[in-house]
This record gives sequence, structure tokens and C-alpha cells, in this order.
Amino acid sequence: MDLDRVTREIVSYIKEDSEAKYRLIIGTDSEGNGEVYFVTAIIIYRKKKGGRYFWKKISQEKIFNLRQKIYKEVEYSLLISQELIKKLNLYLKKEDVKSNLEIHIDVGENGPTKELIREVVGMVLGFGFKAKTKPGSFGASMVADRHL
Repeated sequence: MDLDRVTREIVSYIKEDSEAKYRLIIGTDSEGNGEVYFVTAIIIYRKKKGGRYFWKKISQEKIFNLRQKIYKEVEYSLLISQELIKKLNLYLKKEDVKSNLEIHIDVGENGPTKELIREVVGMVLGFGFKAKTKPGSFGASMVADRHL
């Protein structure tokens, strides 16, 4: 699906139960060395009632270290977030869309990514979004990871 269709599906899902509370989550995960595969997941979560998600897989060459991969993951999530917000704002209240959007980053306090947390969380906050890291970043570490 293209992003226009994903947007319409999200809006339709929200309108099915407009009284419910929602979280919009975007997360990206990757695997590989040299040629790296990235999966970005867009999740619309209806609190206490489940949700739906959409994903896209792309590849990029010439990425050889963890820092590059993590930065590219965050970059993909931010790009999709910005595009999706513009499209959702055509259908939904602007304050609801951005305030309920979270960027899930596949970094955590344990392991080799701990040195990158402040940097990538700062990137996300700089764009005005909420940032979630492991163990709370299931959008990247579980949903997107499932499609690698």
C-alpha cells in the first residue's frame, strides 16, 4: 500500500470507534552489513482493544557500522512520521495526531546501542515527537523486526 492508502486505512480504523484512545507508533529496525534491509512499521493501537499495522521493507548499500544503521533507522521513522502527519491532518484534528505519535527506537540501556540513546532520542525530540527506547520500543524491536 502507498502512504495515501495507509492513511485512509488508519482514519477508517479510528472512525470505527471514535471514542477510544489511540496511539500512533512508528518504528524501524534493520539487519545486515554492507547491504542493509530496513523495515518501517506504522502501528495504530486502540488502547486495550488491539490495533493494526502496516510495514515497508527497503534496502540500502554501504552501511557498515552500528551507528550508521541506528541513525538511518531513526531517519526513516522520522521521514515517514512527517509525511504521515501531513496526510492525517487532512482528516483528523491536528492536535490529536502529533500528540499521540511515538517514535520507537531500537536502542536500549543494555548492549552496544546504549551509547547512542541520548543522540537518537534527541533527534526525535528535536522534531517534536515522543521517543520510546527498549524495552518499550516494541514498534521497532518486535513489529518491524518480525518482517526482516
